[in-house]
Amino acid sequence: MKYNERIRDIRKDCSLTQQKVADLLHVGQRTYADYESDKTRIPVDSLLILARYYNVSMDYITGASDVKTEFPKK
Repeated sequence: MKYNERIRDIRKDCSLTQQKVADLLHVGQRTYADYESDKTRIPVDSLLILARYYNVSMDYITGASDVKTEFPKK
């Protein structure tokens, strides 16, 4: 699974709107929609914010793994 599909699926599983996630990332809703549709690459720092927010590993959120593990604690 590609990261754009994963971030869309996680967002929907959490019943969040694109606007809510865009606000979390401090971007416009259109920009976030472009991340989900793979028109624009999402910055790594934004992926980190989403991984922390959803409490999932970077491997999971990027689609490198299908195993849903928690975001590592410090």
